[in-house]
Amino acid sequence: MQTLLGLVLAVALVQGGHAGPAPAAAAEIGHLLDYLGKSGCEFYRNGAWYDSGTAKAHLRYKYDALVQHGQIRTADDFIEKAATKSSLTGIAYKVRCAGDAEIPSSQWLRDALAGYRSGRSQAARIGE
Repeated sequence: MQTLLGLVLAVALVQGGHAGPAPAAAAEIGHLLDYLGKSGCEFYRNGAWYDSGTAKAHLRYKYDALVQHGQIRTADDFIEKAATKSSLTGIAYKVRCAGDAEIPSSQWLRDALAGYRSGRSQAARIGE
């Protein structure tokens, strides 16, 4: 009986629901959005530069829409599908911080993610 119930729930999830990212991935994505929003860097999108708060809001909107369609499972999915280029024009996003050259947003976010993961790994080792 429990097996049948589990099967019914699994089918219902696949057919009707879209699971979002796991809690650890959601935390990483939240960190990336907050990091961008607080960075003070500029974000290039479709021919114009935007402040970091506007960039955060735009990527949050794209993220939420992609989660609703079951497209985001990991922070890497978020970077690739929401934060690399315009869904409308295909033009790559860029980030420019004071004193630094502009770089593709995907590289900037992957660097930020690697730093977050490294810090989290160090914190886990310290706590052991």
